[in-house]
Amino acid sequence: MSSEYRGVDFYAIDDLLTEEQRLVRDTVRDFVSEQVCPIIAEHARAGTFPHDLTPKMGELNVFGANLPEEYGCAGLDNIAYGLIMQELERGDSGVRSFASVQGSLVMYPIFKYGTEAQKRKWLPALAKGEKIGCFGLTEPDHGSDPGGMETRATRKGGGWIVHGNKMWITNGTLADVAVVWAQTEEGIQGFLLEKGMKGFSAPEMKGKLSLRASVTSELVMDHVEVPDENRLPNVKGLKGPLGCLTQARYGIAWGAVGAAQGVFDEAVNYAKSRTQFGKPIAGFQLNQRKFADMVTEITKAQLVVWRLGKLKDEGKMTPQQVSLAKRNNVKIALDAARTCREILGANGILDEYTAMRHAANLESVHTYEGTYEIHTLVLGAAVTGIDAYR
Repeated sequence: MSSEYRGVDFYAIDDLLTEEQRLVRDTVRDFVSEQVCPIIAEHARAGTFPHDLTPKMGELNVFGANLPEEYGCAGLDNIAYGLIMQELERGDSGVRSFASVQGSLVMYPIFKYGTEAQKRKWLPALAKGEKIGCFGLTEPDHGSDPGGMETRATRKGGGWIVHGNKMWITNGTLADVAVVWAQTEEGIQGFLLEKGMKGFSAPEMKGKLSLRASVTSELVMDHVEVPDENRLPNVKGLKGPLGCLTQARYGIAWGAVGAAQGVFDEAVNYAKSRTQFGKPIAGFQLNQRKFADMVTEITKAQLVVWRLGKLKDEGKMTPQQVSLAKRNNVKIALDAARTCREILGANGILDEYTAMRHAANLESVHTYEGTYEIHTLVLGAAVTGIDAYR
């Protein structure tokens, strides 16, 4: 290839990064290459999460990395945080999901909506990976319409009774604390349900064909008594959980870039070494068009999240901008994984290669935390001023 070729840094994105951001990215990239990639196929086969990685990820400060140092977090800017998500998903979407839920959906609401006592109790332990959290919003009959949730919290004495079910909960069975959103007489509120509370259980969901190296659970709350000190007091209404999802979707948009980069690198290396009809398959025009299309889309995705990170650090980021990034980047990553599987031919279905696993994982990422269609309507409403889903 031409000496001007820069792999999946075709537009020299590295030049836009600070020295600290590059150091963070490279540190996590090395961790993923050395600790995640050698074992992840085995865990995907077995349908297990590599829990041995949790304390190591805590040592790397990847959990809640953009939250303040005073609570045991790394205090990084949002581009550095995004690069962490990118590198984790280069390894596997399940590993990125674990960290994303821990940081954006558990630590963030405790930091943003919780009391000082709640922050001191939970954030340092969650940052180190000593405690694990999960986020309970989606219900069996209420996915894209969380406002219709049926989980209820009613006052009883000085506390609350929480009753209902949540579904598709990453980390649920592993979690020491669950941020659960419930309807109350005063609107939707968040509660911290702790492992061991009577009536609270988190059975693991089995039979997944996607995100197999990730724990997905149901949360069952059978009239769980929750003290008022476990309520998140500083937010009411859907803006609470939706604010958390905006944080998580930001990380997903970065993570998808990592998955796309991973499968692209694999396919390029394979195509340069695989010979058919007397020359490497990388030399055939149809494959070169695929590579040209993919490197173009990956480059656009990189620029989208870099700019989004700058806006987030400046306090200017909007949920609609996050919808654009999540919608676009996950789709291009899924398309890239499918295309790279084609380039690998029959070998592409083997789990010694990553394309098929990434493609299966991205089918879930394409749907969760706002489906492609819902984000399409968010953008449509932003452009026209008319809500199509109401």
